[in-house]
Amino acid sequence: NGLAQLISSGRVRNIGFLTGAGVSVAAGIPDFRSPGGMYDTLKPELLTASESERNYMRADPTAVVCREIFERNQFPYMELRRPFILAQGTGQWKPTISHMFVQLCHEKGMLTRLYTQNIDGLDYQTSVPHEFIIPVHGSLAVASCHFCEEPYPFKDFQQKLRENIKDIYKQDENAPKESTNILCLKCKKPGVKPATVLFGSSLPRAFFDHYEADMRKIDLFFIAGTSLVVGPANRLPLMVDKNCIRVLVNNEKVGDCFNFDAEDSRDLFVDGNCDNSFLELISKLGWLEDLQEHAEELAPSGSDLLKKLLQSRV
Repeated sequence: NGLAQLISSGRVRNIGFLTGAGVSVAAGIPDFRSPGGMYDTLKPELLTASESERNYMRADPTAVVCREIFERNQFPYMELRRPFILAQGTGQWKPTISHMFVQLCHEKGMLTRLYTQNIDGLDYQTSVPHEFIIPVHGSLAVASCHFCEEPYPFKDFQQKLRENIKDIYKQDENAPKESTNILCLKCKKPGVKPATVLFGSSLPRAFFDHYEADMRKIDLFFIAGTSLVVGPANRLPLMVDKNCIRVLVNNEKVGDCFNFDAEDSRDLFVDGNCDNSFLELISKLGWLEDLQEHAEELAPSGSDLLKKLLQSRV
């Protein structure tokens, strides 16, 4: 109630967000680091790779999306990402209640910026203008060459992926048995991939252009569904003004920058999954009617949650 009252009071004018995979789980997209997530279930033996590369991935699953491996062997990344790239633009996944809460904050004139660590593109399926969104780790919905940055038409890239990259998930019976390279139209190197940031690569310029001014400006910062282990985005909570309220919405406490226990702390921990937590906040704010207007745009799980809540209030 205190958080809803704070937002409703007019004392909060500039809201910022840092979001991770936890805000997209309700859309049916697996996260990376949780038990049962993509890294936990990674099977290097299924990937087209040398034994030394497989051992590297066994020791550190994030190696499958690192620059070091990709620049000499593109197949592990492409094979791992294949179904997620092909799902782009199909409507298979829809925004969650968490995504819609960001949109409602924008509609109320309070959103300063969304920093999303997610590459799934769901933030762009809301009506939040693109200039308010900084995809810290890039997006699966755009393709370009890693080596020369030449854009690659995305529909053509998806078709090449179907034809050239094997399916380790055994979902596509028409997929090739072995992977072959997708060459850049300009430099002819096998570097075509979604415009996601590989581990070991620089973040998008927009991040560095905006984060310092944004962190000084915001007076309420939601950190939602993230493990806060990947830099430099994990340092954003440290960069806000000392009077900025910081709210961690997560299944567990993460990060070492918060002080949740002190009575006069500016930090608040909201324990639970993101959609349930944000739906409760939306309800306390009196924004349920606003959310109802977007019910058809929600992922099925979010739509069901909203229906149950509305029925319980009748």
